Amino acid sequence: MTEFFAGIEQLALARWLKGSFIAYPIVNALHIMSIGALLTSVMLMDLRICGAFRSLPQAAFVALLRHIALVAFAGALVTGSLLFSVKASTYAAMPVFLAKMALILLAGMNFLAFTRLRRATGGDAPARGTTLAVLSMLLWTSVLFAGRFIGFL
Repeated sequence: MTEFFAGIEQLALARWLKGSFIAYPIVNALHIMSIGALLTSVMLMDLRICGAFRSLPQAAFVALLRHIALVAFAGALVTGSLLFSVKASTYAAMPVFLAKMALILLAGMNFLAFTRLRRATGGDAPARGTTLAVLSMLLWTSVLFAGRFIGFL
């Protein structure tokens, strides 16, 4: 497996990012922007599901924020993969990185459970929806903290 991650680090794109004075900071900034947009949209969506912002129609508000969250997640996925490629061997061996990946997986499963619940109930499952929304906020906040710890270990 070590050879696999070392191979990732030797890809032309990874070597270019390592050697470029400008590219890596730009990709890093885009990653931070994507994470900011993702967490902001998720938090606002989940807060609305929990009963905040009652003056805004829930269905339309949640649909808009879900779209923003998915686009932001795609941006974070692409930029995060690029950042990973520069030190794939190092990151793959870090427990906090693996925890971050597990938390993202759990947050994704929570999102799928929420989507399935809304479809099954026609969007009317307040107690379970609120529980999933609170779990979503906890998971995505944990992803953020795990990601920040990566830079300091």
